[in-house]
Amino acid sequence: MAFECPQSTKVSQNLVEFVANTDIGIIEPNQLSPKPNTEGTAIPNLVPNTKREPGKGENIKGASKFNSKKGIKVSANNLNQSSVPGDVVFASHRSITDLPPALISEILNCLDPKDLGIVSCVSTILRSLASEHHAWKEFYCERWGLPTAPVALDSVVTDDKSWKDIFVEREFRTKTFMGRYSMDVLYGHTEAVRTVFLLASAKLIFTSGYDSVVRMWDMEDGLSIASSRSLGCTIRAVAADRKLLVAGGTDGFIHCWRAVEGLPHLFELRGSPNQNTEVRLWGHEGPITSLALDLTRIYSGSWDTTVRVWDRHTMKCTVVLRHSDWVWGLVPHDTTVASTSGSDVYVWDTNSGTLLTIVPNAHVGNTYALARSRTGDFLFTGGEDGAIHMYEIINDSYETKAWHVAAWVPHSGPVHSLAFEFPWLVSASSDGKLALIDVRKLLRTSRRALGKRTIKVKHLGEATIEPPQRMLHGFKSNLYSVDIGADRIVCGGEEGVVRIWNFTEALEIERRARALRGIRLENRMRRRKLQTELSSKGGRSDQCSVAAKKNSVSCVWPSKRGMSGKLKA
Repeated sequence: MAFECPQSTKVSQNLVEFVANTDIGIIEPNQLSPKPNTEGTAIPNLVPNTKREPGKGENIKGASKFNSKKGIKVSANNLNQSSVPGDVVFASHRSITDLPPALISEILNCLDPKDLGIVSCVSTILRSLASEHHAWKEFYCERWGLPTAPVALDSVVTDDKSWKDIFVEREFRTKTFMGRYSMDVLYGHTEAVRTVFLLASAKLIFTSGYDSVVRMWDMEDGLSIASSRSLGCTIRAVAADRKLLVAGGTDGFIHCWRAVEGLPHLFELRGSPNQNTEVRLWGHEGPITSLALDLTRIYSGSWDTTVRVWDRHTMKCTVVLRHSDWVWGLVPHDTTVASTSGSDVYVWDTNSGTLLTIVPNAHVGNTYALARSRTGDFLFTGGEDGAIHMYEIINDSYETKAWHVAAWVPHSGPVHSLAFEFPWLVSASSDGKLALIDVRKLLRTSRRALGKRTIKVKHLGEATIEPPQRMLHGFKSNLYSVDIGADRIVCGGEEGVVRIWNFTEALEIERRARALRGIRLENRMRRRKLQTELSSKGGRSDQCSVAAKKNSVSCVWPSKRGMSGKLKA
């Protein structure tokens, strides 16, 4: 990217005559077009400035424009101040910090988190500019959404933390899933657990299954908070946010609980004197297998081969999306919803109800599980063949395409559930194992022409795809559902208990290790600085010389002869 100096002037006719001089002559005056041209040619570093500021070397003035399409090669050694016409003005040396703030912001906006962090280490000024840049907020939101803690959205610094600090801390927390963990086992269900949902913002866990009861647990201590009455059928899907809890049964209904204002655990599952807190929606003609929520809609998928979209305010069905086979999973994003039906994967436009793209035969057998990145650009599918596939959704002005990116086969049985929180994809299978996959190496940050920051993939060969980074196993077979968030993994299965893998211990260990690394680095830099100072003074750089200089005492040692005389006496 080229930048024009704001303090540049057009070269007058005197400069044309000056350039025609044979001592410099590169072009002749008749070669210059008399007509003005909008394209200018810069002449950098032409003439030294005769005025010097104290403490600085001579300033080189350069970068003026003249009205020609052809360039002029001029050596600074062949020019002097007296030979240049008086109406030619040259600009002084400038750095990137002299550019307008808006332009600097656009330059920094093209960098990814790693490069932006490197820029912040170059100088004090760039550290201030890069650390307070609004791109850190975009990086955070595109990976994890807005923080659950109260954050002033229009302010750069929140609670003495910049968006860069918040991003770095969250990125640091993602490493904990490779560390030590503790496990909690929650007992309460009398039959197999078919679905689990982790609401990290409220520190709540919702579970249900064959016993027809929806249970709510405290995420921190693992205690049961409340349980609903029996809903009369198997509950295969649960979804929640801070305002609404929904559960779908095999009888084709959706049972909804609205949040109760002032209630610490949000929902009154046992029922409330105010009957407006519970609603049951009917419309599906078969068992409901999947549920999802966004700010304005409820999404439900069923074995009646349809996905229904419901308005959260009116509780009415607004869109019906028909498939060719049973619907096993769905994940919405913005105005689209991805769904799995049979062995195929669909992407729909929920406003118009049109099919945007389809991935036929994504798996051998049924495609049971589906997950999606927060930006909506990536889909993860798990199927009956035990494989996991990753697709990139590309939208252009003409069509939507799904490109296959990677595949893993970590399980020996069908994959029943997937959950994704950047950068970790976790899967639950009927073989009784959980697989953790880090997809960070497959992604790279880029910027499209319209200025929308997106995450693109590095298209690698199948042979270069790494196996899962971690496998959690040792449990009974048939794990049906899994979720991830807040340094925890929650899973339920056929054995009828809910297991929580808590990685907060690994987070504390990693924090202590990072603090020790910081102390060692500080001590190393202090020693290096001291050695540099001593070497510049010509002294010894070892520790003994340092101690001798600090504790030097001027004294006269007796001579050897004097000492021997005293001993003889």
